[in-house]
Amino acid sequence: MKKRPVVDVSHLPTYDFGAASPMWWGTLAFIALEAAGFALAIGTYFYLAVLAQHWPIAAPAPDLAPGTAILIILLASIVPNHIVDRWARQHNLQKVRGGMVIMTIAGIVPLIVRIWEFPALHISWDQNAYGSIVWFLLSLHTSHLLTDVGDTIVLAVLMFTQKGKAGRRLSDVSDNVFYWDFVVASWVVLYLVIYWTPRM
Repeated sequence: MKKRPVVDVSHLPTYDFGAASPMWWGTLAFIALEAAGFALAIGTYFYLAVLAQHWPIAAPAPDLAPGTAILIILLASIVPNHIVDRWARQHNLQKVRGGMVIMTIAGIVPLIVRIWEFPALHISWDQNAYGSIVWFLLSLHTSHLLTDVGDTIVLAVLMFTQKGKAGRRLSDVSDNVFYWDFVVASWVVLYLVIYWTPRM
């Protein structure tokens, strides 16, 4: 009977951060799929703009104030977001708890401002093709904001329970940081499309 070597791997960690984590790769795949969705929606926007004689159709360009406010808030949130990531990798649970509360607030504030952003488009979703596509782009990003804020709230609550003391949850916090970066980056692109393309 042939003997096979056996390696004891019980001392190895059961979780890790970044590319060493299967969850990170799952998050990356999720981001890739959603980025493709954004690309298709933006492509539709420009396709309609090329076909139209005037763009925007039967409406002035959207007001800059609400969208710009959200852009500033989201860009500013990158700093605490990456600080939380550093604390999670250092296994500093106390600081991660405070950081997750801050990131929860940083996610809710843009959603509140967005209440004023839809009327600032100066067109209803069913008025014409321009109205439909800009409402769709804004709704698409809003759904991503809601998804990430929901995830952040759940993780923030877990950090204050016994489950939060498990190192694996700190890896989840790091993955949440990664996804939030995508939400911010996607808004930078959509902001330019929605607010500055009609002004060109």
